[in-house]
Amino acid sequence: MSAVFLRVVSPRETGRSSYPWSSSSSSVMNFIGRDGGGKRRNWVRCLNYSSGFSVLSSAVANPYRSSEEMVYDVVLKQAALVKEQRRLLDSGTSSEAMTNPTLLNEAYDRCGEVCAEYAKTFYLGTLLMTPQRQRAVWAIYVWCRRTDELVDGPNASHITPMALDRWEKRLNDLFEGRPYDMYDAALADTVSKFPVDVQPFKDMIEGMRLDLRKSRYKNFDELYLYCYYVAGTVGLMSVPVMGIAPDSKASTECVYNAALALGIANQLTNILRDVGEDARRGRIYLPQDELACSGLSEDDIFKGRVTEKWRNFMKGQIKRARMFFDEAEKGVAELNAASRWPVWASLLLYRQILDAIEANDYNNFTKRAYVGKVKKLASLPMAYARALVRPSKSLELRT
Repeated sequence: MSAVFLRVVSPRETGRSSYPWSSSSSSVMNFIGRDGGGKRRNWVRCLNYSSGFSVLSSAVANPYRSSEEMVYDVVLKQAALVKEQRRLLDSGTSSEAMTNPTLLNEAYDRCGEVCAEYAKTFYLGTLLMTPQRQRAVWAIYVWCRRTDELVDGPNASHITPMALDRWEKRLNDLFEGRPYDMYDAALADTVSKFPVDVQPFKDMIEGMRLDLRKSRYKNFDELYLYCYYVAGTVGLMSVPVMGIAPDSKASTECVYNAALALGIANQLTNILRDVGEDARRGRIYLPQDELACSGLSEDDIFKGRVTEKWRNFMKGQIKRARMFFDEAEKGVAELNAASRWPVWASLLLYRQILDAIEANDYNNFTKRAYVGKVKKLASLPMAYARALVRPSKSLELRT
């Protein structure tokens, strides 16, 4: 997952096609219907506050607001929740555990096993966190992975919008302390202890709905919203758990913006890496207007033509992704010290995928850009060194 801060690894990357929850009688697949499709996502990964509607509803109500403006509404709300938690902690108020400690420990352990199996690098980074933060991040990871599997797992062809509606109802029950299984119980306990809001989780489900009905994006504004749904949301979920360094001078909103930027950067990188794979599934996750301005058509993509026009187009797309990575870097040092390593590891590894696309001469039709094991291992000490950097005394982030 990656996530904003989490990385979801595709079953194709692990060679596995089954998951620990897939055979359970209470598994996610008990909630699916018929028909569907979707795009695989990696994670490290807009709002009607009271009604539970997604940003799409806001867009209809006010069509003149950009996707970035609407997503920023969510950022402001998440930041307010963190500030409220700090106030409660200062007053000595805290949440209570939700269930039997023994069963809850087992649930968290199972989440950790899933994370260790499918996101090995990220899992190693989480081992430096405090036990409570570590377990909470695992619980979020598992929920995101299960959600992604609805539209990209072995049973994705059977998924319907109604199935996603049932998954969202299950999410609401979870947030109200009524988990359906042990994985849900771990997340239910997490959201009772950290200022995690339900909206980013609902927005991720909205991203799954988009994958069922949409395979083209007219412009970057539309694509940005999609990237927020499927990856930027993870940052908003995980910042409250990761924690902000006590000596950070950055505003809470700025830290959330940086987390959001990392999710957008990761998803843009996924899209650029998977152009050929997506095209073979009839999907194009690239801004249609920018393709046209570059003299490119859908036919060029479906035929996999690596021309100068394509190279120039890709250079611009990669430049934009790197701009989001640059924005994200500014906020990592503001996180709690024990939480920085996995975030830096995710960021550094994903940036190298862009380098690999360039090394492949922008042929992302038939060549898959990836970071080899040696480079991955070399990135870990570099990420650890960066994680030791203390928060800036004065931080300027885009607001």
